[in-house]
Amino acid sequence: MNSSLLTKDLNPDEFNDYYFLKEELKDFCRSEGLKVSGSKGDLEKRIIHYLSTGKELKESDIEGYSTQTSSEISLDSKLGENFKCSEDKREFFEKEIGKSFKFKVKFQKWLKANPDKTYQDAIYAYYEIQNSKEKTEIGKQFQYNQYIRDFFEDNVDKSLDDAIKCWKYKKSLKGHNKYEKSDLVIL
Repeated sequence: MNSSLLTKDLNPDEFNDYYFLKEELKDFCRSEGLKVSGSKGDLEKRIIHYLSTGKELKESDIEGYSTQTSSEISLDSKLGENFKCSEDKREFFEKEIGKSFKFKVKFQKWLKANPDKTYQDAIYAYYEIQNSKEKTEIGKQFQYNQYIRDFFEDNVDKSLDDAIKCWKYKKSLKGHNKYEKSDLVIL
């Protein structure tokens, strides 16, 4: 996708027809004086609201937004509502689990779904999730990851460079960004 297409003149429906990298969304928000923090989904909500109304979206309108700050974390601390994967929480888990710790999607979902659980419970859940062989469902905002997974399921003999080349071609087109065998036309 050419980020020059993302301008304040773009209508919200057209915005939804294209794929934009999170960095492109942040650049647009900066240029229009909008907030640049939050998830890719938060940025998309801000931009769609801005393209629709010309006004900034109130943060309270973003689902799950919380103004709470993290206090001292211990194994007995509750995860709490609207769990955010922040740097202090990453540091805590790295200290308890090790430097290999990552906020993977399945674990993030578990954290958000279990506000009454403790950080100790979360560590047990992390190990259980890590040892599971079940494939994680990839969220809508991670279209690149889904595309690459689907590409390799269909093309075990191809390289990551091939997958990325096909992805770049696909995301430059209007419409969905799901892998299709016809994307190989550019190889």
